[in-house]
Amino acid sequence: MPFFSVIIPLYNKEKFIKNTLESVLNQTFEDFELLIVNDGSTDKSKAIVNSFSDSRIQYFFKKNGGVSSARNYGITRANSEYIVFIDADDLWHSGFLMEMKQLIRSHANDKVFACAIELETPLRTFPAQYSFQHRTEPQIVNYFRASMKQSVLSCSSAVFHCSVFQKIGMFDEQINSAEDTDMWIRIGLKYEIVFLNLILATYVFDPVGLSRIPENYHLLTDFSKFETIEESNPKLKLFLDYNRFSIAVKQKLIGDKKGFRATIEKIDSKSLNIKRKMILKLPSFVLKLLIYFKNTAAQFGLGNSVFK
Repeated sequence: MPFFSVIIPLYNKEKFIKNTLESVLNQTFEDFELLIVNDGSTDKSKAIVNSFSDSRIQYFFKKNGGVSSARNYGITRANSEYIVFIDADDLWHSGFLMEMKQLIRSHANDKVFACAIELETPLRTFPAQYSFQHRTEPQIVNYFRASMKQSVLSCSSAVFHCSVFQKIGMFDEQINSAEDTDMWIRIGLKYEIVFLNLILATYVFDPVGLSRIPENYHLLTDFSKFETIEESNPKLKLFLDYNRFSIAVKQKLIGDKKGFRATIEKIDSKSLNIKRKMILKLPSFVLKLLIYFKNTAAQFGLGNSVFK
């Protein structure tokens, strides 16, 4: 049995998948299986995958059902104790799996592991910013407290013991946006994260990603399933309110007045600083300009997106 099961959900990523596969197959730690789940791609992704010849590759094609269904499909076919995802447009540094294996060996009783990432935009590559004090040695962090800036978990920089999905369930296939955040919240409620402050993965910015297209802003999760739990979990409440702020901004941009009002009613005013409160009061045309300038600056590594 291989040590890791690596799962790549693939949908129309012909411009990226070659580099992603090379970054996986060139790992210094080689004891893994690679499950590529083609979620109904209509571009040349399949041909690019087929150009690779490696006994560790298992290729699956399924009808398009969304990234959550592709990840779940991979989980059910994984043969290893430790499951790792990487999105079809992201990259691993060559030592990612080796470092993760050592992290697992040194924290044998833990189930969720992650490393730092860098963000690659068309303009610049820069390290992600996290909301906790960095240390050179691995540290145990609370997901909600540690993820107020950049999430310490991502689908290209984390490792999960297979029992995690048995305990909390699979990715929610009914969610069309922020399905990974939904999973991280459920994990954060049950597990602490062993975090290694070493950049071993690269998130590649895709300007046509689902969450960045204004036409898709209506596909927003409302986190309603966590409303009862957050009443007694202040860390979760603050984390959700930060995410609700992001949702409210997008609702205002698309003119969803009813949704905007419903979202801000769920936010505790104490959760937001003065800047965020002012942003929510801005007219949509001013918001669009602000977002344009802030997101451009973020591509240079200057601060975060306006949504954070």
